[in-house]
Amino acid sequence: MADVDNDLLILVDDSDNVMGFESKTNCHTGSGILHRAFSIFIFNTEGQLLLQKRSAAKPLWPLYWSNSVCSHPRKGETLEEATHRRLKEEMGIDTQLRFLFKFKYHAAFNDVGSENELCSVYMGKWDDRVNANTAEIAEWKYVDIPGLNEELRISPHLFTPWFKIEWESICRDHMETVEGLIRR
Repeated sequence: MADVDNDLLILVDDSDNVMGFESKTNCHTGSGILHRAFSIFIFNTEGQLLLQKRSAAKPLWPLYWSNSVCSHPRKGETLEEATHRRLKEEMGIDTQLRFLFKFKYHAAFNDVGSENELCSVYMGKWDDRVNANTAEIAEWKYVDIPGLNEELRISPHLFTPWFKIEWESICRDHMETVEGLIRR
């Protein structure tokens, strides 16, 4: 089941303390309300990253390329529960995940709304079949790291803002961890 617009998301302060709950729609309206989110980067044994192109039905950044899975924990749900739920819902997979880092960002999408998130970033490994949910994902592909870096250099406007921030941090601070995961 896909995210529902009236799901209650977890509002947080800059230190990730819970401040309350609000609908997904309200969290993304105007300049947005700071809420908890997560992003997942799935690599395969070949060292390729699983990317998704967001559905045309998404109100924010439709048809933009992004990381493997991104979403929000709901009221009463832990990050661990939410990450595994969305891996299954979006990509039809489940795998062990490793926490990498957390960061805060704000990005406006035209006059439609904004992301205002404290986002936890995870990575995992998957070599089996992907069964992408076409209601959530327009396309998906595996891409090698040099190819991705070239795509980002040539066409950064085709990618979501959070993905670009996360990927820069992964390349700068976490590539040794990624390489260790791939070799396992």
